[in-house]
Amino acid sequence: MSNYPRTLLEFQHLFPDEVACAHHLERIRWPEGFECPSCSQVGEPWRLQVRPRVLECRQCGYQVSLTAGTVMHRTRQPLPIWFWAAYLVTTQTPGMSALQFQRQLGIKRYETAFLMLHKLRAAMVRPERDRIGAEWPVEIDETYVGGATQGEGRGRHHKTLVVGMVEVLPRKKALGPDPNLPSGQRPQHRGGHGRSFIAGRLRLQTIPNRKQETLEPMVLANVQKKAEVRTDGWTGYDNLHNLGYNHTAVPVRGDQAKTAQHLPMIHIVFGNLDAWLLGTHHGVSPAHLQGYLNEFVFRFNRRFWPMVGFDSVLKIAAQVESPTNRDFYKNAQTSSNPVEPDEPVLTG
Repeated sequence: MSNYPRTLLEFQHLFPDEVACAHHLERIRWPEGFECPSCSQVGEPWRLQVRPRVLECRQCGYQVSLTAGTVMHRTRQPLPIWFWAAYLVTTQTPGMSALQFQRQLGIKRYETAFLMLHKLRAAMVRPERDRIGAEWPVEIDETYVGGATQGEGRGRHHKTLVVGMVEVLPRKKALGPDPNLPSGQRPQHRGGHGRSFIAGRLRLQTIPNRKQETLEPMVLANVQKKAEVRTDGWTGYDNLHNLGYNHTAVPVRGDQAKTAQHLPMIHIVFGNLDAWLLGTHHGVSPAHLQGYLNEFVFRFNRRFWPMVGFDSVLKIAAQVESPTNRDFYKNAQTSSNPVEPDEPVLTG
């Protein structure tokens, strides 16, 4: 059996209780064996039967929690609940809303389920990830998400601006079977997912505006230098050639035919994003939108290997620490009114 479960039955067999989850988390945190954070002693620790998630150093007696410094820091929820959350939200194509998660796992408060899923979304951005576009062209465009408004005057809305960047590669270079087609079936049409090319890796980021000083840092942080970059004719991208990119701009001006020819994949991505936000979550708050974008990107980039997502999110979760509940809502309030970035940002 692989090191990650492929079915619900395998998951139940591998992680039946707190002890099994604790052992797996220990192997993730210390793949070469336990190392005491206090005295740096490497070796087998004492394991407390009444506290499975706590390890004790045999040399100095220092006790360390398996969840300390992770997205599960100081959690009161059992580890199996966290493992179920990670498995369900990463392996199911549409993901899972907080309300569905609360109902299926019997969590008493909606706020608990909501925060658990958002803490996992903090583990869906791999630290120090590489930039896209080293091998394949990259399409870049912006879209408005959510915030439908009526009766506030022409041009007023509460939508959030999102910039997207996606690689475009030939279908024959796909890293796995196309999950959109039944096994063995070949596409019989050229539109949509039946095109001769497919989407590669994706990046999505909320931005405060479409100014050049906002868009350029996003491109620099997420797209490899010398990459072939395709955009529309917006002036915010005019300087990309001088920044070292092979930039091709086509003024589409709302022409659907030009858009479908020059920027097809990024608009398919935007359509899938809108359908997912409305279908699974019935819309999201601008304050928390970036977390949902991170989740969408995480599953999109692993869509050829959906079961690997569970293993990936646990490994990242063991490396990063999510904000406390108080900081989470404070940061969300700040992000609902984003400011122009001072430094390039590697995005979800």
